[in-house]
Amino acid sequence: MPGHLCVKKRVKESDMCFSCLVQQDTPTAKSGSTLNSKFSDNCHSPILPGLPDDVSKHCLALVPRSHFPTMGAVCKQWRSFLKSKEFITVRKLAGVLEEWLYVLTVDAEGKGSHWEVLDCLGQKHHELPPMPGPVKAGFGVVVLNGKLLVIAGYSVVDGTGSVSANLYQYDSCLNSWSKLASMNVARYDFACAEVNGMIYVVGGCGADGESFSCAEVYDPDADKWTVIESLRRPRWGCFACSFEGKLYVMGGRSSFTIGNSRFVDVYTPETQTWSQMKNGCVMVTAHAVLGKKLCCMEWKNERKLAIFNPVDNSWKMVAVPVTGSSRIGFRFGILDGKLLLFSLQEGYHTLLYDPNAAAGSEWKTSEITPSGLCLCSVTIKA
Repeated sequence: MPGHLCVKKRVKESDMCFSCLVQQDTPTAKSGSTLNSKFSDNCHSPILPGLPDDVSKHCLALVPRSHFPTMGAVCKQWRSFLKSKEFITVRKLAGVLEEWLYVLTVDAEGKGSHWEVLDCLGQKHHELPPMPGPVKAGFGVVVLNGKLLVIAGYSVVDGTGSVSANLYQYDSCLNSWSKLASMNVARYDFACAEVNGMIYVVGGCGADGESFSCAEVYDPDADKWTVIESLRRPRWGCFACSFEGKLYVMGGRSSFTIGNSRFVDVYTPETQTWSQMKNGCVMVTAHAVLGKKLCCMEWKNERKLAIFNPVDNSWKMVAVPVTGSSRIGFRFGILDGKLLLFSLQEGYHTLLYDPNAAAGSEWKTSEITPSGLCLCSVTIKA
């Protein structure tokens, strides 16, 4: 059809114009800095001259992910689109989402840490700009709408400890950090997870070391935290995950004197109520959701991978093929539907567990290796 051919011709012309933009000599593009003002000043509605906005958005969504910071510096209109949930949705519909692994690493001496980005081939793309604020421990990490959120935590500045309620967001498309609304309660060593587009924070400890039972939820559209029903008992050192639209809270302790809890607290957002299960795990040192199952490793049994199936509340134990000291710990990562095990001791390769592989070949050695020891990792599709 003539109209269809006309659109195709205009798309090609707009792609050529875009290539001219992103291929300019822009040495500051990686940091997300402003490009030459002639691009910023001349960028007005429509998004791409001569094209309907829906076609223009599709054109921008097809650009490789490595060009996103440069695109965001072209003009406010492009930057606003890249920051939106719609951008991720359009890329998903176009089938061009790229999955990258974001790893928080620390050097062998435990002095310096930074976030770095790896792909499924183990290639390092770049390091993230430093996280805002003082260096913290006991913070939470969640991925929401293609963005990395770092929540609260404990820090020591000039010999004085403090507990934070801050929420910082890293935009993987623009390679930049921003501060969002703070929580109602400052805390650390808490459980957090995304459920149905909302972020839940549960339990943890306060400035005086007291353990919390309180919980709250973050709405990204309103940039607001709201207190929800508390747990039946305090819980700290725990973790959370999402299954079938519900929040599961496992592990941790009720206090500093009471032992570890095997209870699983389950929150249902629709009814805004908590329920309990007794078939949990204790002293979890690493966890990750792989497909529709939860993978855990417990402190007393770091040679076994515990896999939880929420459909029937059952656990499966899988041996981890590692020799040497039984005290070697691991951190988990998820990439391309497979589980990565990063050793917390130098000299060990990264292990890869493929749940869909043939029996006897589930485990392999992976080339994906962070530059330092892994503190935590998340997967972001954008």
